[in-house]
This record gives sequence, C-alpha cells and structure tokens, in this order.
Amino acid sequence: MKTKLAFCIVLFCGSCLAQSTSPVSDVIREMLPEREKNTVAAFEEMPAGKFDYKPTPEQMTFGHLAAHITEGNYYFCANVGDVAQPKMEELKGTEGKEKLVAAVKASFEFCHTALVKAKDASMNQDITWFDGKPRPRAWAFVALPSSWADHYGMAAMYLRLNGLLPPTAQHK
Repeated sequence: MKTKLAFCIVLFCGSCLAQSTSPVSDVIREMLPEREKNTVAAFEEMPAGKFDYKPTPEQMTFGHLAAHITEGNYYFCANVGDVAQPKMEELKGTEGKEKLVAAVKASFEFCHTALVKAKDASMNQDITWFDGKPRPRAWAFVALPSSWADHYGMAAMYLRLNGLLPPTAQHK
C-alpha cells in the first residue's frame, strides 16, 4: 500500500519530491508567460491611431503606458534577477504603435532572461529604489507582479473605453 501511495504522490505531485529553495522566484517565473501574453496582446489590439488616447487630461496616453511598462519591466526584472539593467533608449510614448509594441515585447524578453537568475535568498540585499534610497530587494519581488497586474488593468480599461475587449475578456 505504501508503494502505491508513493507512486501516486510522484505521479500527481512531482514537484513535491524536491522542495524549491526559491518558491517566490519560481512563482514569479511561472506568472511571467501569461502576464506577457495578455499585456502584449492588449497593445496589439489597440489601433495605431489610438496610442495617443487618454481617458482624462490627467492620465497618461496609451502610448505612454507602453513606455512606462517597458521601463518598469527593465527596472523590476533587473532588480529581482540581480542583473544589470541594459542601457535602453528612453521612450516618450509617442514613437508609434509598431515601435512601442516591439519595446514592450523586448522588455518581457529581458524579464525571461533576468528572472532565470532570481533567487529568494537575495531578497534581503539592498537595491536602490526610485527615490534613490536603499530598500531590500524584496520590494522589487513584490512590486514586479503587482505592476504587471496594474498595468494590464490600465490597458484593459483603455481598450474598453474604446469599444474593444481586452484579451482576457475575449472568447477563446
């Protein structure tokens, strides 16, 4: 009976055999493909002529949102993975759909590379935060998936305000 039970555990829960030393990093890596797919699809869905759209004068344009996501991905993924952030051309959000979508895609590709190196053991190490002050690397670990959710939510709202369904609302 014990042999049969052990076989079932191995068969249905293979990850139970070797407990991860970086479960938070593993979860972020697991989240990345779906967040990337939905975010990129949202920017591909919006017509090129709507990249200057913003719901109110105080909000950023859809193009600026693409630039902001790009910058955030490079910053957060570099800090989570403890790798150097590549030197990139600063985007203004007015570069046009083709260039902005390519930049969003490239930033997610960088995240795939950087997050391979992420290790939970590095969370207590200091990084320099946006305000120039030191913060534990854990801030970047928490902020990265939060920013993916926030930014996709913004893109989805902009699409809906333009009569378009966001990728997660489209029938598959």
